[in-house]
Amino acid sequence: MKTSDNTYQEDIFERLKKNKNISSDDPQGYRLQQASFATKALLVPMNNSADPKEIRNLLSQITGSAIDESTTVFTPLYINYGKNTTIGKNVFINFDCIFLDLGGIIIEDDVLIAPKVSLLTEGHPIEAENRQSLNVAPIHIKKNAWIGANATILPGVTIGENAVVAAGSVVSKDVPDNTVVGGIPAKIIKNI
Repeated sequence: MKTSDNTYQEDIFERLKKNKNISSDDPQGYRLQQASFATKALLVPMNNSADPKEIRNLLSQITGSAIDESTTVFTPLYINYGKNTTIGKNVFINFDCIFLDLGGIIIEDDVLIAPKVSLLTEGHPIEAENRQSLNVAPIHIKKNAWIGANATILPGVTIGENAVVAAGSVVSKDVPDNTVVGGIPAKIIKNI
């Protein structure tokens, strides 16, 4: 698709990988919804399985990459796309988590994710006239981090190596390595 500024020539998913925002009138926008429904078709059997191997297999299909057998996922897990999520080895994801990954999610090795954690790489502009547009920024959770129950990680945040996010926190800024953060918005509580 061509426009005078070539905005829409590039595939919408390639633009998302480059953290380009998607306008509400993007002619490829319908593809985002199609991809979400394709992911949901795999989420239904995954979230109804009690077999760890089957869960990893279906999650591998959702993410488009192999999920290591050392990784454990307690379902349900909700993902809106999946292909922009990378999950390392020896990761534990507890019940009822939400990953909105159009902006990209990287979860490194040895990460612990408690129940009801939301990793949200997507948002919308504040201006009412542009509110239907999609803004994206990646989330990166580094090795051996622990995300506490019901925490929300917002777009563009990196959680440092060995860091701990306290339960119920809303994280809107990067978390340094070897720190504990908590609160709304999350602030450094102490160093480890």
